[in-house]
Amino acid sequence: MKRIVIGVALAAAAISQVYAADMMALAKSKNCLACHAIDKKLVGPSYEDVAAKYAGKPGAEAKLVNAVLHGVSGTWGPVPMPANPQVTPAQAKELVQWILSLKKK
Repeated sequence: MKRIVIGVALAAAAISQVYAADMMALAKSKNCLACHAIDKKLVGPSYEDVAAKYAGKPGAEAKLVNAVLHGVSGTWGPVPMPANPQVTPAQAKELVQWILSLKKK
């Protein structure tokens, strides 16, 4: 039984790593990483800081998807986040769901 549990845990970890790699590739291809990093502030906040700020807040996903698609200003300081017309609504939702799943290490 232990072997099955360990096997399932290893498979889940491998799937999680593939998912994270896919989301990083999508973020890179859409130029998100020019201003954001997972664990440190660049021009914009780290993805971990975004996840912490919006953890458990109702409507957070929709608010962040809107910010990705249409831009936003004043949330994290004076530098605005521009609109991202190269990102589809489905891609924005995927990226936001991934970002919200991140935890500070």
